Amino acid sequence: MNKLPARISQIEEAQNLHIVHFEGENYSLKMMGLELPKNVHVGSNVILGVKPSHVAIAKNLSGELSYSNQIHATVHRIEEGTLLCNVELHVGSSVMQSLMTMASCKRMRLQVGDEVVLLMKASEVFITEVLDV
Repeated sequence: MNKLPARISQIEEAQNLHIVHFEGENYSLKMMGLELPKNVHVGSNVILGVKPSHVAIAKNLSGELSYSNQIHATVHRIEEGTLLCNVELHVGSSVMQSLMTMASCKRMRLQVGDEVVLLMKASEVFITEVLDV
C-alpha cells in the first residue's frame, strides 16, 4: 500500500459527494468520495493511501489528461516477475510503488533513474489515517 503524507487544503461538497484537495511535499492531490471521516477538516494532516495497482506511470508525457493527480517521480528500483513488474519510485522523501504488466514495463523501456509522472484517479485515493486527532 502506498502512503503519502499530506495536508487538506480544500473540501468541496455537493449532494453527498466530496472532492478533497491535499498538499504534500512537492505534490498536490485530489480525492473524490462519498463519505469523509468525521474528524477531517481543512488544515488536517493525513496519510493518503493508493494501491500500487492503481498507480499508472507515464514516460515522456505530453498533452492534456483528465487525471488531476499527476506526481513527478524517479524510478528507483524495478522488480521483474514472470507476468508482473513492481516499480519502486521516489516522490521527494516518500517511496511509492506501481504494479504493471511486464509487457508494459518492457514496451516503455523503464530504467532506474528515469523521470516519470505517476497518474492516479481521484476515486482511487483515500485517507488511511488522520494525524490531528
